[in-house]
Amino acid sequence: MKNISVYQKRCMALAAWMEQNNIALVIIEDSENMRDPALRYFSGHPNDAILGISFTGEAILSPWDEHLANEKADVNVIIPFTKFDRSNVQAAAGIAAIFQIMPNQKIEIPSRTPYPVFLKYVETFVRNDVLCRENGVNQHIKYMRAIKDETEIATIRKACALTNEVIETIEAGLIDGKFTSEIEVALFIEKAAHSNNLEGTGFGTLAAGASRSFYIHAFPGYTSGMFADKGLSILDFGLIYDGYTSDVTLTVARGTLEKKQNEMLESVQTAANISLDLYKAGIPVCEANIKTDSIFQQINRKMPHALGHGIGLEAHEWPSIKSNADISQVFMPGMVVTLEPGLYDAKLGGCRLENDILITETGNEVLTNSKIIRL
Repeated sequence: MKNISVYQKRCMALAAWMEQNNIALVIIEDSENMRDPALRYFSGHPNDAILGISFTGEAILSPWDEHLANEKADVNVIIPFTKFDRSNVQAAAGIAAIFQIMPNQKIEIPSRTPYPVFLKYVETFVRNDVLCRENGVNQHIKYMRAIKDETEIATIRKACALTNEVIETIEAGLIDGKFTSEIEVALFIEKAAHSNNLEGTGFGTLAAGASRSFYIHAFPGYTSGMFADKGLSILDFGLIYDGYTSDVTLTVARGTLEKKQNEMLESVQTAANISLDLYKAGIPVCEANIKTDSIFQQINRKMPHALGHGIGLEAHEWPSIKSNADISQVFMPGMVVTLEPGLYDAKLGGCRLENDILITETGNEVLTNSKIIRL
């Protein structure tokens, strides 16, 4: 029996859904104006291409960079984008012709397609039913990507293992005084990523010293200002390994703290410990956030963001672990999600503790070693 690649398996899984919904062709676009990691998820090609997946599970890719596609893509056919005058709609039409999509069959295009482009699709596929909708294929793909397969879990494990090495080095550097500014620690992370032949950081590193750690996401991400100086500092970063990113946040507390600062740190740590027990298959995702809210309420504080989110090809994926999530949204085995309780005060500074959690059949596994570092 012929071996089927992980990308072919994903295309076949999508094809089963397409057949159930009477859709002949799905078009996925990743471009400068409309990024979509689903392109990489189904083809292995990192970016800038049009991908067509038929109800048979076959895939045709039209990439901007043909040489990159020949090296990275795992599809049935590769056709350079130049063959279609670098037109997304023409590329989709060419793919449909190769698949012999018949009149009256349904073709679904990305839900974020701008209306003028949608009209071009309609004009081009005048004999077909062109679908562009919120609750269609894009939503289904979002759910597919939330449950990681074995290949994805192994890849994320590697990203997290390298992240743990960086955390350990940063902690040692803070203790011996190697890192004293935001830019020093941020550029160290960037260098560490590329020194290990990774694709880079999963998002712009956020290094906020004590004077500005009260921001949820510091702006700008880092400056020449002091880091890990007296008070509370926050460091939020991720590393990309083979497309998949980690996402961690550690808090650095230096010196003798005020009573309320210690109160914040202890509450965040307690929330992280207790909420972890609710990161289990079958438990509604809202329950962990509700539990965290109740812990913070005991010190008359409120967390201004969700408790966590999925990670993978993107730093923020479904599900969003928030208190108002629908009760039907439950943790499922294969999900990799963050757990990141945080509190912020304009005078006292901020504290956030974020780790990456794999949901398993029997419970969960903490993949990263982020912590509150006291100096």
